[in-house]
Amino acid sequence: MIENKLTVKGMSCSHCENAVTTELTELGVSKVTASHKNDTVIVDFDPTKLTIERIKEEIIDLGYEVV
Repeated sequence: MIENKLTVKGMSCSHCENAVTTELTELGVSKVTASHKNDTVIVDFDPTKLTIERIKEEIIDLGYEVV
């Protein structure tokens, strides 16, 4: 497992955090910590099963910006 911290713009409430957490968990991320107050999403994932690029794509598909 590796941990990666992403800066994510556009999350404005706990609903946004829940949407990101749910989608990334369904994608196969082991652990997700999303914070709209800090504009961060911290993910733990298995790089043999999932790439950070795919995780970023999923967040962008939800309507948020990964910087």
